[in-house]
Amino acid sequence: MSTTSSFAKLPPPPYYTVIFSSRRTEGDNGYAETADRMVELAAVQPGFLGVESSRGADGFGITVSYWQSIESILDWRAQMEHRVAQRNGKALWYEHFEVRIAKVERAYAKRVDASLSAP
Repeated sequence: MSTTSSFAKLPPPPYYTVIFSSRRTEGDNGYAETADRMVELAAVQPGFLGVESSRGADGFGITVSYWQSIESILDWRAQMEHRVAQRNGKALWYEHFEVRIAKVERAYAKRVDASLSAP
């Protein structure tokens, strides 16, 4: 299973999230390069807060992106290079996908202090 290297560093809520769940088709067909480019491109979009992503060996994956506002999500959805990737996703890369948008009103985490770990 591949995952991003870390959790997104987010501000205190409220903020919004786009949850993209998908099952991949066979073969890469330019997917990996485009996925990397979309993360690069999203990172410079106004209102982008971060992203977390994971994909299992069976092709099922979830990408969660975080945004300051609904307007910033709509602007990202309309971004031209992203629109091309969306079309390619429908035509080439995904057997099935679902998108969910939610407002995060509360968030908390458990962090392990590495200095307290046993040797």
